Amino acid sequence: MTAIERKPVAVAPATTSSPGPSMMPKANRLKPFLDAVVPPAVVVLLLLVVWQIAFSGPNATLPPPSKVWADSSELILNPFFDNGGLDKGLGLHLFASLQRVALGFLLAAVAGIALGLLIGTSELAMRGLDPVFQVLRTVPPLAWLPISLAAFRDAQPSAIFVIFITSIWPIIINTAVGVRNVPQDYRNVARVIRLRGPKYFLKIVLPAAAPYIFTGLRIGVGLSWLAIVAAEMLIGGVGIGFFIWDAWNSSNLSDIVVALVYVGVVGFVLDRLVAFVGRLATRGTATA
Repeated sequence: MTAIERKPVAVAPATTSSPGPSMMPKANRLKPFLDAVVPPAVVVLLLLVVWQIAFSGPNATLPPPSKVWADSSELILNPFFDNGGLDKGLGLHLFASLQRVALGFLLAAVAGIALGLLIGTSELAMRGLDPVFQVLRTVPPLAWLPISLAAFRDAQPSAIFVIFITSIWPIIINTAVGVRNVPQDYRNVARVIRLRGPKYFLKIVLPAAAPYIFTGLRIGVGLSWLAIVAAEMLIGGVGIGFFIWDAWNSSNLSDIVVALVYVGVVGFVLDRLVAFVGRLATRGTATA
């Protein structure tokens, strides 16, 4: 009898697949959220404890958190009340300020990006405009308020102008720097495929300079929020700056503390919003 020859059977190696999001333990899915929330929450809690201890004495000059809550709990829990005139909740004051910031910042973004593109691409414009811009950007925001009041003779456009003139400079400078830092390889490709005029700006310059542009926009929106609070303290009317000044005149420090917390939170949200739009527009290359 002849032995039956047996051919070896190849066995495929076992493959291991990484578990998908639905197969991951719940604790692992919550870890990024906890890492982002727990540390600042602990720091805020420690600050509140220190604040409470430091200003609980009879000679304290500032109200502790417990007194702030006792004095301004209604303002915190009901931020949208409207009793007519200037007697409005913090939410309505913030909304009025945000409207001014949105308009002034939008105008600054359009003008700043256009001027930045001009300076970044034209050596002649750079030599003529850059010294002027470097001088004007050092003028404090509130120094523009008397000029704007004299020119517009109305508080609303004056506040918008202060926002515009405060936030435009970082947008111009960062846009110009971004245009001048477009890689030479990109410029060479544009020459090879004969991209000129608007197509060159849309397909080469803007995508390459976008991270710089959004950095300028983030700085600009922060300056806008700072400028409107200061300007509203002087021009009056509905707005978070006027609310803070009115609370000071009424010696209501607790309301001022609450308003400052609102101002900080809104400023943080505005910064995160511009950063989020920047990541979408630049596909993650903009700084977070």
